Amino acid sequence: MKILNVYRSVPDDTTKKLVEIVGRDRDVENFDLHVDSPDYEALVDKIFEADQTICWW
Repeated sequence: MKILNVYRSVPDDTTKKLVEIVGRDRDVENFDLHVDSPDYEALVDKIFEADQTICWW
């Protein structure tokens, strides 16, 4: 199973721990929206490639 984690802000320690638990034994990819110019086209492609997408605020 492939999981995409989308971060709206810089992840704190709690978020990092949750991501680690959820992603255990799975293929995990991350995408940062909190950068200056996120590549939204790449994000859409990654969403369709993933089995599950989780958005972290």
